Amino acid sequence: MSTQVPVLLRGLIDDAAVFPPGNAPLPDAVRAHADHRRSWYAEMVGPLLVPASSARSLPSLLDGRTEPLEIGLVGDTGLTALPATVAGAGAQISVRQIEIAVAKRGEDPQPGLEYLLGLFAGWPQISGYAEIPLTFGLLAALDRLAEARAGGAAVAAKFRTGGLAAELFPSPIELAAVICACRDRNLPFKLTAGLHHAIRHADPETGFVHHGFLGVLAATIAAVHDNAEAADVAELLATTDPVPLVETVRRQMDEPRPLWVGFGSCSILEPLDDLARLGLLYKEAAA
Repeated sequence: MSTQVPVLLRGLIDDAAVFPPGNAPLPDAVRAHADHRRSWYAEMVGPLLVPASSARSLPSLLDGRTEPLEIGLVGDTGLTALPATVAGAGAQISVRQIEIAVAKRGEDPQPGLEYLLGLFAGWPQISGYAEIPLTFGLLAALDRLAEARAGGAAVAAKFRTGGLAAELFPSPIELAAVICACRDRNLPFKLTAGLHHAIRHADPETGFVHHGFLGVLAATIAAVHDNAEAADVAELLATTDPVPLVETVRRQMDEPRPLWVGFGSCSILEPLDDLARLGLLYKEAAA
């Protein structure tokens, strides 16, 4: 099917329909994901994200499917349970990536990170995303990930940008510092939670201020391509004016996304609608 998904936006959004706040039942999420994969915007959509605790339910939902379902496994059952979950995925399931927290906030991430890197040594076909808290031990963990990646490991960082508590939403300068730290290490990163809309905004129910995914994209472009300082990156993350964000992003639409792998969203259509409203994504008349 023909598409007008620019190179910059391809694979930007993983399908996190079963996660909060969407909380779609897994059978509904599998059916909706198939629709996304057949849509005109399919190139923008990454794998279906599935909690490790639900992975065993997947084969029974795929009767009659001719191609394996590509999933991203989110390790909600802990590091030590990952090998059994991956081994039991079944022939109809293609585990494309694994995302898992290597430590709780305030804990040293190094022991969990070393264990995870040991697992991925035996899974060369799977990409790994180590979720690192934006607290104690962050920079040392990034150094270790960059070292492992330089040695050939298909691993990268993952950071939380939202959740059910205010402290899970990093400030613009905190997130800018992390983006620049990844830039300095040539380390790809993924984000999770809170990025449902393009522009920074306050949630009317919780009052939490959410980062906008377009702000993150513009900020990453500035950090990588312009070697911007953290303060300038933070300015892009903090703005609620779409004009500078659209201008920054538009000049890179035909280029691969720099370092930022993308994010999971419980809604694919909300980000899609925001991109269309801002003139960054157009459906072809023939689609």
